[in-house]
Amino acid sequence: MLPEFRNEPFTCFTCEENKRKMEEALKRVHSRFGERNKLYINGEWVSSSSGETFNSINPSNKDEVVGVFERANTDDAERAIQAALKAFEEWRFYPPEERAAILLKAAKRMRERKFEFAAWMVYEVGKNWAEADADVAEAIDYLEFYAREMLRYSERQPLTPYPGEMNEYFYIPLGVVVVIPPWNFPLAIMLGMSTAAIVTGNTVVLKPASDAPAIATRFVELMEEVGLPGGVLNLITGPGGRIGDYLVSHPKTRMIAFTGSREIGLRIVELAAKTSPGQIWIKRVIAEMGGKDAIIVDSEAELEDAAAGVIASAFGYQGQKCSACSRLIVVEDVYDKFLEMVVERARKIEIGPADKNYFMGPVINGAAEAKILEYIEIGKNEGKLLCGGEKAEGNGFYIKPTIFADVSPTARIAQEEIFGPVLSVIKARDFDHAIEIANGTQYGLTGSVYTLNRKKIEKAKRLFHVGNLYINRKCTGALVDVHPFGGFNMSGTDSKAGGRDYLLLFLQGKSVSERL
Repeated sequence: MLPEFRNEPFTCFTCEENKRKMEEALKRVHSRFGERNKLYINGEWVSSSSGETFNSINPSNKDEVVGVFERANTDDAERAIQAALKAFEEWRFYPPEERAAILLKAAKRMRERKFEFAAWMVYEVGKNWAEADADVAEAIDYLEFYAREMLRYSERQPLTPYPGEMNEYFYIPLGVVVVIPPWNFPLAIMLGMSTAAIVTGNTVVLKPASDAPAIATRFVELMEEVGLPGGVLNLITGPGGRIGDYLVSHPKTRMIAFTGSREIGLRIVELAAKTSPGQIWIKRVIAEMGGKDAIIVDSEAELEDAAAGVIASAFGYQGQKCSACSRLIVVEDVYDKFLEMVVERARKIEIGPADKNYFMGPVINGAAEAKILEYIEIGKNEGKLLCGGEKAEGNGFYIKPTIFADVSPTARIAQEEIFGPVLSVIKARDFDHAIEIANGTQYGLTGSVYTLNRKKIEKAKRLFHVGNLYINRKCTGALVDVHPFGGFNMSGTDSKAGGRDYLLLFLQGKSVSERL
């Protein structure tokens, strides 16, 4: 009998021993920079038939190559699909207890190597120590929680008795699942989608983000180490484009699990809806996409707490979270006072290399940097620039925390997802107007409300249309089985990752009736 699920604790880096362990892990990982990594297909590490490679770059120091990776082509994608298809014939009949046991073993190993996995993320995607540690903790939570959830789903399902018949209802897997994760939570989200598919008896073709192939490779190595059979998990690396379309459109792909931008998510939905020759099912799609998340600060709020929550939500991990606060909506009675508090805190934020554990590190790559700076230029015509608005020093992709005030709710910087350290501040007449503004985008992922007025809290619960609403706390930092995560509208299919409905998306129900 497994103990009750508990979330993995975060590491305290003020503890000298933990600080030492993290520094040692960073040194070990840095010593492996430049290594060549292969694809993983049918239980073997193989080279791409393209003969081409690409580099993963340290965004804190763009002269450093974290690793060299195979640039897969459609031939490699086909090999991966066929390996997954073949492995499914046996893996789907593995007892749920054995599949769950593999996840639990992986959780144990990852817990033992927590600092190492965090160190890879510090270097490859520019997370500071706390952000990287939280990513690893969430990944461990997914392993532990989904293992328990599979055991729950495998139990005998209750049915209404009927005379003269023996009736059963149980869940079976779908088939080959293509997993396309993002770079911003390169371990937690990538692992969560992959292991949800695996533990439910499906097989996986994993195509990680091109900015985070090293972390995905370390995950696949771990799953191989704990005894996952060959072909159940297949890894192909390289830019998305053609490979992604090929995998999504393939007639043997049964399901696609995607987390990323709205544009790519909608393309996946469109491609998956088209029936390919030889396809005998309707493909299932999980598409978790973007956000334009808002924090509402009411006139009856505790302003010090609210200011701390806004800074953490807007500028934690450089604003590169789909849950990040990019709109701050403040009731006019406290607008000027609260704006001054937030700007004062933002100006004190220090920026530097992620391995040195600055609060803010780099954005992910040059393209992201250029896009964010372009939006900042747009913002200079749409609001009043109060701080930031330019690159920061360093041989990486550093941008200063940027705040625009007096922004119109319909301005581009208040409507379009920027995915960087840019905050638009909007003035509301009153609390009702603030909710109206908050709901005035195509997205509906996260939101937060700071108020001590119970009636206003209840109103926000009813009317603030987001998948994850937080009261008197920041709008980032969802925990597995504490805050099941997923959004409304163009934020995606609201799959509620880390929740008790999630594994059902990777299963189909079968009803069997036997006459006695």
